[in-house]
Amino acid sequence: MRRHVVCLAGLVLLAVPLALAVRFGPALTLSLSLAAPATETWLAAVRERATREDITLPAQFGGLQADLYRPVRQRGALLLVHGLSRAGRRQPDLARLAHLLGQQGVLVLVPQFEGLAAFRLTGREVDEVRAALRYTATLGESAGIAGFSFGAGPALLAAADFPGLRVAASFGGYADLTHVIGYVTTGAHRFDGRRYVQDQEEYNRWKLLALLVGFVEDQPDHRRLDQIARRKLAYPGDDTREIEQALGPDGRAVLALVLNRREDAVAGLLARLPPGAREALSRLSPLDAVARIHARLLVAHGTEDDSIPYTESLRLAAAAGPGAHLALFRTFHHTGPKALWPSLGDRVRDGWNLLRVADALLPR
Repeated sequence: MRRHVVCLAGLVLLAVPLALAVRFGPALTLSLSLAAPATETWLAAVRERATREDITLPAQFGGLQADLYRPVRQRGALLLVHGLSRAGRRQPDLARLAHLLGQQGVLVLVPQFEGLAAFRLTGREVDEVRAALRYTATLGESAGIAGFSFGAGPALLAAADFPGLRVAASFGGYADLTHVIGYVTTGAHRFDGRRYVQDQEEYNRWKLLALLVGFVEDQPDHRRLDQIARRKLAYPGDDTREIEQALGPDGRAVLALVLNRREDAVAGLLARLPPGAREALSRLSPLDAVARIHARLLVAHGTEDDSIPYTESLRLAAAAGPGAHLALFRTFHHTGPKALWPSLGDRVRDGWNLLRVADALLPR
């Protein structure tokens, strides 16, 4: 009898790690690859292949150019929405993530959103994401969407219109564009009565200007601001004073907001923006939409993000309610892990958070 008990106990001890490996194995290998790219070589032996196809979505789904990462055995579909990046769908970190997800059996669609690739956010992007999401839903069961940085706003707005999604995720996203403007220009951000200040990257001002250009309806000022933004993005030290002096009231209001450094001046400068610009900032902010998302909501953010403050993700999670899964990463900046991690405790904590996010993102 005693021998049978010992054997049974041994089987249980063997079964538990095997069950955990089956349950969390895909999420663990995905997390390891994301946190430590050097592990990809030896993890390749336990992964299936994924191939990338360059496709054009059918006209009824927007006709967008896209990359489709096709796994050997599909077990779900996921739409990825890139942020403000000239590389668009081929941004290296995004393309690497899509390939890793494909190796885990996820059919991944990554469209090219030309507005976001040109540092624009006009509202058209939301319609394009909705169309791409409709197409993703035709690719198989268990569809989801994940948006990154400024692409997370359109992704969440689109997800609010699709009750059948498995998951909706925001990585480094925003809740309210006016808060992001205040952060980029002053470095200050607030949540739940607390104020935070972080050093800002000056280059982000010109990304912000490029973003705001799309909201300016006065065509001469639109062209002048676009010219200033392009020149400053190419060479921040470029002298654009001659163009600035030719700006009309709408253009001057936008430029004054971008160049501002005073926290107490942000609200007044926002109020001076053209009415169409203020309406667009409100319409493209997903804070009020997240409560309508029926899918499991993942909200992740690096606390060292210098483009969008992590308090925006705190707002999103609070607005979504207790069903939202929030993960804050202390060792991540805006686009990925920092080169130097501050402590072993932070590494362990972020590793656990990454595993949980990966597990929620992957279909079961």
